[in-house]
Amino acid sequence: MAENIGLSRSLKSRHVSMISLGGIVGAGLFVGSSAAIASVGPAVVVSYALAGLIVMVVMRMLSEMVAATPGVGSFTEYIRLALGDWAGFVSGWLYWYSWVIVVAIEALAGARLLQEWLALAVWQLVLLLMLTLTGVNLLSSRSFGEFEFWLASIKVGAIVVFILITGAFTLGLSSPGGPTFANMVDHGGFAPFGWASVLAGMTTVIFSMCGAEMATIAAAESSESARVVSRMTTSIIVRILLFYVVSVLLIVCVTPWTHVRSGSSPFALALQHVGVPGAATIMNLVVLTAVLSCLNSGLYVTSRVLFTLASRGDAPRGLLAVSRRRVPARAILLGSSLGYAAVILSIIAPEGLFSFLVNASGAVMIFVYLFVCFAHLKLRRKLEEQDPSRLTVKVWLFPGASWLTVCAMIGVLGAMATRPDVASQLYASLAALGVALAGYWLVRARRRAAARGPLRDGAGAWNALAEKKKDLC
Repeated sequence: MAENIGLSRSLKSRHVSMISLGGIVGAGLFVGSSAAIASVGPAVVVSYALAGLIVMVVMRMLSEMVAATPGVGSFTEYIRLALGDWAGFVSGWLYWYSWVIVVAIEALAGARLLQEWLALAVWQLVLLLMLTLTGVNLLSSRSFGEFEFWLASIKVGAIVVFILITGAFTLGLSSPGGPTFANMVDHGGFAPFGWASVLAGMTTVIFSMCGAEMATIAAAESSESARVVSRMTTSIIVRILLFYVVSVLLIVCVTPWTHVRSGSSPFALALQHVGVPGAATIMNLVVLTAVLSCLNSGLYVTSRVLFTLASRGDAPRGLLAVSRRRVPARAILLGSSLGYAAVILSIIAPEGLFSFLVNASGAVMIFVYLFVCFAHLKLRRKLEEQDPSRLTVKVWLFPGASWLTVCAMIGVLGAMATRPDVASQLYASLAALGVALAGYWLVRARRRAAARGPLRDGAGAWNALAEKKKDLC
């Protein structure tokens, strides 16, 4: 494919798997889950399960499209294939924008964590993190893959150990008072804020689960892309159930949910309740690792999406330039630009920057996932009519599950509009969607003008020649 010309194919299946994991498991799980628990109660487990089902079906849609039409490239190109250039342009830029915001957010979060060990200003630590991880990405795809593999491995190991420790406590194997399942209902009931809060809680939960689609982007630089993609669906199911649903279930079983405070790590609280010494320090190190992993993955995916957009003429062609090590250096530097801008903004407005960035990204990923759903619905119908044998991987209960997923995501957007605390995020995301659509209109107008240019020039020359002939006569 044009988008892969010049890029290396040095990533292995283990790299691609961990890159996908790096996008899923971040500070949104280790810290962000506290806000969901505090606002929903033990029933937040249902919120995570429902959000997990939505993401799982979307990933299954991607797997179906990749298996039926291999070699197209990153997942945004399947949207282009099904819905047209406008959808590829809009979804690609929205996805890039979403991850650029994530890069800045994770850099700020990492800097604040590092302040516990390094006596430096936030802007200095943001700059240190950005320079370090930009350098890792500029070295080579392989160096990025290895770095991400080990960072993600630490996260996985930490979650597995957490599940084993808190699981033994919940079952009564290590707790002095026996099983602790009663915490699920002893403090105001299972759903103390009502079942409507379960659906409202999905507005924050679903965003922390985004990132699995990175596998389709990283697979383009892997010599084992077919095998990687074929495993994607199974692996995402295991990750969602294990890392999110099981972890959160154990947290609300081990400790009363009323003790959880928004903004603090419920994982550290649960470990403290179990009696693990130094739990807060341990979890701070794990969260720092998660932040660095997500930041590293964000720098990677922004550059590759930008490279893909440039290959389609949706971004400046100069971004297709690759370095000696066959990495898109210009795209990497541009993708990290907002992270460096955060260095300046953290000096000017240190308090309001983080909330501004969170609001700026908002519901953008929901829009992108909706594009995936509509692309899948169209390609599936087309393949069923033309060549059903290519459908080796299928979405379950089609088309019911697909349309139910669309309705669920639209419901999440509707719930955001009715909640004052997140409504601004929806409006900011709608503004970003409007800018992307306007951008496509401008690019299309420019292309049409360029295509008509030679004809106009030729017509002008012919008219001038005719006028000259008239004068001679």
